[in-house]
Amino acid sequence: MQEAKKIALLIDCDNVSHTAIEGVLEELAKHGTVNVRHAHGDWKSSSLSGWADKLHPHAIRPMQQFAYTKGKNATDAAMIIDAMDLLYSGNIDAFALMTSDSDFTPLVLRILENGFPVYGFGQRKTPKPFVDSCSPFIYIENLVSSSESETENVSSPVKKSKAKLRQDTALVRLLRTAIDQAAGDDGWANMGQVASYIANNNSSFSSINYGYGRVSDLIKATELFKVELRNGTAMYIRDPKS
Repeated sequence: MQEAKKIALLIDCDNVSHTAIEGVLEELAKHGTVNVRHAHGDWKSSSLSGWADKLHPHAIRPMQQFAYTKGKNATDAAMIIDAMDLLYSGNIDAFALMTSDSDFTPLVLRILENGFPVYGFGQRKTPKPFVDSCSPFIYIENLVSSSESETENVSSPVKKSKAKLRQDTALVRLLRTAIDQAAGDDGWANMGQVASYIANNNSSFSSINYGYGRVSDLIKATELFKVELRNGTAMYIRDPKS
């Protein structure tokens, strides 16, 4: 049995909401064990009170960073140093960065160069360069629990409708290409191979950003493709246009 990945979660508390931390940890549990949980910020600031309430329940270690100079984000530098220390410790198999700040893009690229995956979590305002560099990137608005949504007045995640999905030309193009590349001579593609193609060629992609837990659910929701179950469990997809 393969040993679970050891994941380091680093949180930029100055730049991302605390409302989705439960969802982030649940998502990371699918990939391994989050044995390092560091929350960076100036804990003397009242703006982090929401985060302060999340530390103990989720075994998150607060990393104090004083704002030495007004207008300068010392948290970024401290978090980068923390990441590099962990990178060279030899005790981590993957990283997760919870931030909406594109300044961390070079850090992600550096970690990827060392062969470690980087799971990104941030708000929809997150700049595209950072989103595209992660593997994958998930918008935290899709991970907020219903109770947090009511308390913080945050919009609950909603599954995109068939019409909305079909209007997303980039998504449709990606799905068609993946199915075409994974298809056999009969035109049918195994769902597992389709998902692998997407992961290998668009690492930042996540079906969760469209409101669906799995790629297969997302594909079925578009109603653009033929779906067939074989042997009761194996799903195959075919593009009628091919």
